[in-house]
Amino acid sequence: MGKELIRVNIAWKVLRCVREMRRQAEDIDAVYTIYVVDDEDKLQGKLSLKKLLLASTQSSVADIYDPDIQSVTTDMPAKEVATFMQKYDLVAIPVIDHFGHLQGRITIDDVVDVIKEESEKDFQLLSGISEDVESGDSVWLLTRARLPWLMVGLFGGILGSKVISNYEPQIQIHPEMAIFMPLIAAMGGNVGVQSSAIVVQSLANKSMGDDSIAPRLLKELAVALVNGAICSSLVFAYNILFSDSLALSITVSIALIAVIVFAAIFGTVVPLVLHRYKVNPAVATGPFITTTNDILGLFIYFSVGRILYGMF
Repeated sequence: MGKELIRVNIAWKVLRCVREMRRQAEDIDAVYTIYVVDDEDKLQGKLSLKKLLLASTQSSVADIYDPDIQSVTTDMPAKEVATFMQKYDLVAIPVIDHFGHLQGRITIDDVVDVIKEESEKDFQLLSGISEDVESGDSVWLLTRARLPWLMVGLFGGILGSKVISNYEPQIQIHPEMAIFMPLIAAMGGNVGVQSSAIVVQSLANKSMGDDSIAPRLLKELAVALVNGAICSSLVFAYNILFSDSLALSITVSIALIAVIVFAAIFGTVVPLVLHRYKVNPAVATGPFITTTNDILGLFIYFSVGRILYGMF
């Protein structure tokens, strides 16, 4: 918050208002808004330069000011202020205390710094980096920031190998199923990251209210069904052309659409749950979603294969 601003009293005449503005403007680099206050220094509204220029010198500020003004309080977190100014396209916003007294102003250049810092933080979380680091930091600091999520990925890989080992007899009987394991795992991870990234973005810019959770889930389900149907159809066509196994073709197609639907719902629900419990939802995107969907995607794939291969 900057303390430098131009304020005029609501009871002043335009002529006095201009004189006071000239005096106050000497210490200000850029004049965004003229704030109107009362005798107790409580914010009443804003004054347009155009109205000030066109008004009679004997007119009162009370006759030409605009009482419709948005403000923030001194205890509002910087991230919320940045979101508020983004939402209403503001270049400056007044800051008041809980009694309505004008304390200062926040300008867009300060908000851009906050937005940049928050974006960098979220991007690092999305990438699986748990601390705010830069390329010039020490090896130990970079390792400490990256290792936790690498351990999550390592643990997830072990669980994935455990899932595969449980279906080893099935793979020995139908070794062709191993060909599509990377495809199933990759598609599940990608879909989950896409869904969670959209939810995280919506939560960050406050475009998702509490009443929009159910519609969001339904929309993600619809998108997943469409994407799953298209991808499954393409894979089915590929297998029909280049594979002799009808069972494999049907298994991969059904498993793929099931994995895509599950990954989309999972990628949507996890950030919402974390947000409800005051945990940064950006944590949910990236290694966590990818690793979890890899494991569950393989489980779904082999489960579908066990059922369908028994029918042929």
